[in-house]
Amino acid sequence: MNHLKPSEIEKLKSALLQEKTELQAHFKINAETTEDGRPISMQDSDGELSSYDNHPADSGTETFERERDMALDEKLGTKLAQVNRALTLMEEGTYGLDAETGQPIAYERLEAIPSTRYNVENVPNEESAPERPVEEQVMTLPPKGAGEGRQAAAGKFDDAGAWQALEDYGNASDTVNSQSEADAANELEKLR
Repeated sequence: MNHLKPSEIEKLKSALLQEKTELQAHFKINAETTEDGRPISMQDSDGELSSYDNHPADSGTETFERERDMALDEKLGTKLAQVNRALTLMEEGTYGLDAETGQPIAYERLEAIPSTRYNVENVPNEESAPERPVEEQVMTLPPKGAGEGRQAAAGKFDDAGAWQALEDYGNASDTVNSQSEADAANELEKLR
């Protein structure tokens, strides 16, 4: 930790303690337990008299909301653990060193992310999203040529293009021009 000045360490510690306070406040406000410490059931939390509702979408919405809150709590719980780990490392005197290489982490990076344990080059890739959706591994390809016309003209038919096409083509009340009449007569002769 010798690469950090005492004033920098104090500033980073202050930022970590503030973040810890905010995270703990979130968990205190959003604690979903009954008075005896049991987790609140769906029926208790939504205030419905029965778990069978006249509007199934209401229970679907409630389920979605609870799952979203659980995911947020999990993410914030991980963040709280990272903050606590950073504070512990600060007390041990090893704060600000890369967990993989032991090299000093730049103060600017620590200022931006006080709980980080890695230099930019060494950040684990485990949290990065896959390049393509997993579903694509089991999907069948569309038939050859499907959608090629739409893809070739993608973005080319805007409002201005629509009016031009209407002007070129005409509408049901327009009379057929002489060239079209001649073409139709020629086709009719070929059929006879």
